[in-house]
Amino acid sequence: MQPESGIKTWQWVVTAIVVIVLIVIGIMVFGNKGAQAPAPGSSSTASTASTNAPGVNNIVMADQYPGNVAYLSSVQLASPGWVVVQKDNGGVPGAIIGQAYATAGISPVKVSLSEAMVDGGTYYATLYSASSATKFDPAVDKPLTDSNGSTITRVFHASATASANLKG
Repeated sequence: MQPESGIKTWQWVVTAIVVIVLIVIGIMVFGNKGAQAPAPGSSSTASTASTNAPGVNNIVMADQYPGNVAYLSSVQLASPGWVVVQKDNGGVPGAIIGQAYATAGISPVKVSLSEAMVDGGTYYATLYSASSATKFDPAVDKPLTDSNGSTITRVFHASATASANLKG
């Protein structure tokens, strides 16, 4: 009879299989973290458009804490424009209660309001063209539209449960 010499062969095989499975899972989960974008002119089958593409206008924002300021996390404009905040008028944008000039590119925007947002209220943030950087004129500055011809507007609500960082 031979003396026990440590780990048996089957235990080595199981350990090796577990290690290989963990390596494969690691490659699947973390393998594409350093992947590079395709070179210009090469074909790509990406299913989503880049949000940083030139000529794209967009608003990113969350519900707001009631108050006299609306904070937009990100405004993307192809050319300088205005961010206009309006009250709700039966499910459509109504009276303008604030506007802020925004330069071309991507940046956060703070809009001071002439009338405080109230808890539970519905509001609209809309992008407008800019004929002037000093004065918004709704007769001259027109709402910007996306590639489908829809006005670039985000509906948001004033809520006392919104983040305390959004107090206006």
